[in-house]
Amino acid sequence: MTAKAGPSTEPTESATAAQKPPSVDAGWPRWGFTHTGISANNITPQFEQVVARSLAKTPMLQNQHIMGFGALNPQPTRTQYFWEDLDSRTNFMKQSGGIPIITLCCAPDWMKGGPEGPTSQEGWAEHLEDAPYPQHFDDFAKLAATVAKKYSDVEYFLVWNEFKGFWKDHSKPADYKGYTELYNKVYDAVKAVRPDAKIGGPYLGFDSNRSGDTELRGDWGVVNQNVLDAFNYWYENKKGADFIVVDGASPTDAHELLPDEFGALSKFSAVTKWLREKTDDMPIWWSEWYFVPEDGTTWPENRRLAVQAASMMEFAKSGAATALYWNPQAKDGPCQGCMWNPKTGAELPTGELVSDFVKWFPAGAQLEDVSSSDPKVRVLAQPERLLMVNTTDAQVSTTVDGKEFTLKPYEIKWSGR
Repeated sequence: MTAKAGPSTEPTESATAAQKPPSVDAGWPRWGFTHTGISANNITPQFEQVVARSLAKTPMLQNQHIMGFGALNPQPTRTQYFWEDLDSRTNFMKQSGGIPIITLCCAPDWMKGGPEGPTSQEGWAEHLEDAPYPQHFDDFAKLAATVAKKYSDVEYFLVWNEFKGFWKDHSKPADYKGYTELYNKVYDAVKAVRPDAKIGGPYLGFDSNRSGDTELRGDWGVVNQNVLDAFNYWYENKKGADFIVVDGASPTDAHELLPDEFGALSKFSAVTKWLREKTDDMPIWWSEWYFVPEDGTTWPENRRLAVQAASMMEFAKSGAATALYWNPQAKDGPCQGCMWNPKTGAELPTGELVSDFVKWFPAGAQLEDVSSSDPKVRVLAQPERLLMVNTTDAQVSTTVDGKEFTLKPYEIKWSGR
């Protein structure tokens, strides 16, 4: 996609008004990340310790899937379980002081038409994201309950991931009835063995297009009606939920950033507001969010970080309860967007940014209305600390909170108050 370098200077609701988040647990960090194919526990014990010590300085949310994304098949046969990978990831979460989350996805091969036994290379490549067959919904629910019972110190569970296998053609309606049936079976099974467990869904991607005729729209585009239909059906027919889980990207399905890379971020606030109104102010979790070009374009790291910081401002201002960063995977070499160095384990700027948001803008932070004299600089403030982001590729001087600041191109600047 071609993205404009200049920022959107038109004021939006998300840029000017902070919304108080719904009730969440005291001290809820709001921010965290999802472990993917390669994480700190996949290098060496020494590397794992370096990253764990770094993360433990500012404990945050950490999420892991039960199959795929760094975990092998947890139930190769109907009578055999394999917990080594989940044990390794959950142990790392404990070691690093994280609040653990488990995503109940994906399904073992034999639940979706494949053979029993370890997953083959073909199975990983072609069938990881297949949904379990309806005749195996009960089997998957039983697996989910087994996971919840085994990992009794994990309180939060997400059901499935982005309607995988339930929505193969996004130009057509999703199989929301099938997903809801699976969700309800999982919900009942987990609650039966762990009444204390907190369960969320539908983990639905809020796709958007340049044009369309739906109620959820803005300068950033229009959310696909198929998304709204799927969400509404699940919400009206679910057995229960302790929080709402969604994800999405600021680019449209056609890889457009409307009206530009910073203006497109208001989609996150608009969707959060719509969900809070639709659900009588339940906690809204963003299980993943994306904000970079999807056409192969690579931004300089300072620009990418500025857009990421601005996107996190949108979540804070709109009152999202949780936002989980999808941490990229790499064992060596450059890794744009990684939270830690793939070779040394040292914290990288992305990890520092997430940690700073955990420290200064948890879900219970009291936001204050502080603006910049130059609209090209976005501001997020609480009583003790404020954050400024220069949304341009030029140096900007501005007055914020009665003080003069000069920010370099795309600079992220923190200041005491």
